[in-house]
Amino acid sequence: MQTWDHRQAIYRQLADLLAARLLDGDPPEGDAMPSVRTLAGHFLLNPLTVSRALQALGDDGLLENRRGLGLYVRPGARERLRSVERQRFLADEWPRLRERLQRLGLGPRDLQWEDLQ
Repeated sequence: MQTWDHRQAIYRQLADLLAARLLDGDPPEGDAMPSVRTLAGHFLLNPLTVSRALQALGDDGLLENRRGLGLYVRPGARERLRSVERQRFLADEWPRLRERLQRLGLGPRDLQWEDLQ
């Protein structure tokens, strides 16, 4: 069961969660997203909250509405999302992480990158 952080809008948290799944290829580009009703039932959320999350992904250019068919993952959405997330990581997270590694005295030899693959 998903736990929501009430310091941030739930629709934004759901959009971030769905975007992470898109990065993992779920669903694949060109495939339909689960319906609002399906997602609302799965996450135990109001359908309006789910609709708002899906709209946010559409506004980000990741989903397209096919009238009468539903929302589909746009071709190139995964790479577009990966590029945005890389930039965000390098600008926001990496400087703090690098500072912490330095503070702890950890260097490249201490990190086990081969375990990540």
